[in-house]
Amino acid sequence: MTAREEILAAVRGALRDANPAEVVVPRGYRSVEAADVVELFAERVVDYRAALTRCTDAELPGAVRAALGPARKVLVPEGFPIDVGGARAAQAGTTADLAGFEAVVTTAALGIATTGTLVLDHGPGQGRRALSLVPDVHVCVLRESRIVAGVPQAVAALDPARPQTWISGPSATSDIELTRVEGVHGPRTLHVIVVAG
Repeated sequence: MTAREEILAAVRGALRDANPAEVVVPRGYRSVEAADVVELFAERVVDYRAALTRCTDAELPGAVRAALGPARKVLVPEGFPIDVGGARAAQAGTTADLAGFEAVVTTAALGIATTGTLVLDHGPGQGRRALSLVPDVHVCVLRESRIVAGVPQAVAALDPARPQTWISGPSATSDIELTRVEGVHGPRTLHVIVVAG
C-alpha cells in the first residue's frame, strides 16, 4: 500500500460512521468583522506596496491631484465622478495610443479587505481594461461602502457577465532569484484613494 492509499484509507475509516449533515468545518478563521473591513483593506493595500490616501468627498479632488503628482497626460474614463482638470476623457483608441499617457484615474466596483484587492468591472468611471493596464500610474478611487470582507462576498456582489480586472498592488514579477521588478505587466505605481462613506 502506498503512503497516499494509506492516508486515504485512514480518512475513510474516520468518516465511516459520520453523518454528513452533522459534519461542520469551522470557518471562523476566515471571518472579518464588518467594522474592520476598511482598516484591513487599507493595511493590505499598503502591504502590496501601493500608496494609500483616505479622504472625504470634499477632499477628493485635491487627493486625486496629489496622487497624480507631476503627471500631465492623464486618462479619465467616461463617468469618472469628478473633474480632473485638463485630463483627457478616453474610451476609444488603440493600446499604442494609451502608451502616450502617463497616468489613468478610475473608480473601482469593489475592494476586498482580506486580500487588499481592487475589482474593476469596467462600468462608469472605470473604462475598458487596457486603460488600467497601460499607463505607468493608476490612481483608483474607492468608496468605503464598496469594501467587502472577502472573496466570497465580492463574487456574490459582482455580475459574472461583466468583464473584471482584479488588482492587488502595482504590477510586479520576480525572476528565479526573487529579484522583484515592478511595472512589467501593468502600472508601476498604484495609488488607492479610499473615500469615506
